[in-house]
Amino acid sequence: MQIEILYFPGCPNHEPAVRRVREVVAREGLDAEIREVNVMDERTGEQLGFLGSPTIRVNGLDIEPTACGAKFAGLACRRYPGGLPSEEMIRTALHEALATRGRA
Repeated sequence: MQIEILYFPGCPNHEPAVRRVREVVAREGLDAEIREVNVMDERTGEQLGFLGSPTIRVNGLDIEPTACGAKFAGLACRRYPGGLPSEEMIRTALHEALATRGRA
């Protein structure tokens, strides 16, 4: 399982989001590669489909289902209900990725 955490330098939610992802992965007992992707400029952000910092993707899919099809949002903070992505949102995305892999 591949997890990407896209962020821009100085994002106050970057490190807390990384910690939360690592905690959920460990609690669920999953084997995952967690990669942090520094989005240094708007050109890179546009190429990556960056939706704000932090953006978390599991096997290439955003953890927020309503974000599917969203476009580049600029180098801005991403708003999740409650500030950070919830543990439940992360857990759901991880388990959906496992289920999808099982069907492939």
